[in-house]
Amino acid sequence: MAFQRTGLLCVVSGPSGCGKTTLCRAQAQHPGFLYSISCTTRAPRQGEVNGKDYHFLYEEEFLDRVRRKQFLEYAKVHEHYYGTLKSTVLGHLQDGVDVLMDLDVQGAEKIRRCRDRLIQNALVDLFIMPPSLKELHRRLSGRATEDEGALNLRLDNAREEIKHWREYQYVMISGTPSEDRASFQSILDAERLRSSRLTLPSESKSKGKR
Repeated sequence: MAFQRTGLLCVVSGPSGCGKTTLCRAQAQHPGFLYSISCTTRAPRQGEVNGKDYHFLYEEEFLDRVRRKQFLEYAKVHEHYYGTLKSTVLGHLQDGVDVLMDLDVQGAEKIRRCRDRLIQNALVDLFIMPPSLKELHRRLSGRATEDEGALNLRLDNAREEIKHWREYQYVMISGTPSEDRASFQSILDAERLRSSRLTLPSESKSKGKR
């Protein structure tokens, strides 16, 4: 006997530098998981690859896709647009694939407000807290991807983002990479076993006969 289920839509938020993207990408290496690549209008950082790290779009193209309602969610963050295409999520959920997304708090809130029943049933959200703002500053400085002005903007935004942690189903304080991966895996394992997500093949057939 085996259960069938639709996929999880796991939304991970937290300030820049808390490790949410690294965590999602590491989990996506396991079978049955997919990391959803976001679109953005910001310029690629050194070493970033279009279609792998982000779908890099000109602002005009991004806004055209907004007008055509192609985004599941989108927001303007750090003076640039970010968004998730519907085409990268819905079909995978229906096929039982667990989709991982790292989103800012605006994007996460838009996903929560989505009235699509598939999205509502699939949603699991997690907020990652930095151990301290001092440690967050150290992590951001170590990346060496922003000048001092951009770094201070990210720290100011972090203070505001942290205020939203109670809006999430789960919250964890970031530790070592291995500790974070273990905590994340335990959440996903539990959510995969939630009875409301599961059906037996016989139940699916009986519903189809009604």
